[in-house]
Amino acid sequence: MQVLSGDARRAVFAPLHDGALRSEAVVRRVGSAIALGLLGDGEQLPSETDLATMLNVSTVTLRDALAELRALGLVDTRRGRGGGSFVRSRDDALAELADARLTELGTADLRELGDVHAAVASAAARLAASRASAREIARLREIVDRLAREETPTGQRRADGRFYVELAACAQSVRLTMQEMDLHLELGQLPWPPASDPRLLAVVVAGHRAVVDAIDARDPARARELAAEHVDTRTAWSVDLCLRRLRAAGGPAVASGAEVAG
Repeated sequence: MQVLSGDARRAVFAPLHDGALRSEAVVRRVGSAIALGLLGDGEQLPSETDLATMLNVSTVTLRDALAELRALGLVDTRRGRGGGSFVRSRDDALAELADARLTELGTADLRELGDVHAAVASAAARLAASRASAREIARLREIVDRLAREETPTGQRRADGRFYVELAACAQSVRLTMQEMDLHLELGQLPWPPASDPRLLAVVVAGHRAVVDAIDARDPARARELAAEHVDTRTAWSVDLCLRRLRAAGGPAVASGAEVAG
């Protein structure tokens, strides 16, 4: 698991390519990495100069992003010897960031992101049914059990993201694993559906268990189908949540416009 952890960290600090609103892109990248547990509570970030170079942004842009992360309560900057910027994992701040990102993306982008995730997860499940070892399948079951036991939205989101990364790893495909980690840096920016409706956690857990059962039964077609259906269901939850937030914020006219765009 150390290799995956190293790859995940490289994905967190990979260069940003979006030229618009670069400070906001940094905030989203760091915030989603905290939400997914790729950056741990109390962990020190690289120096401003190093982090700006890694993310391919100016030091001014990075400082603006760090200021916003401090305002959100997700980063604490200390001066003097032994100082620097340190991660603070706060559920309320992460939820606020996720709500803002949900509204910003809109339904069309949510569906597109869901389509890509369904393609990657279903391909990983199909390959895992042919390639995963008994030990790897047992590890998937352990992650699903951990997800079922988690009580906090942050803990649940982290276990869920770990499941998908491990699923791709079971396919024994480095490219699929990296794609899944990149996707979860985006998915980690969105609200975790069971946070607003705890009953949905049981649906997520059951969906993961069904995929693992199909992999264990060495049924590639069934594993692929179940994984795609599960991601499609979760995408529908996000779209529905987005529309409800839009209606609450702007009334029926705004919601209708979002539906047309999606």
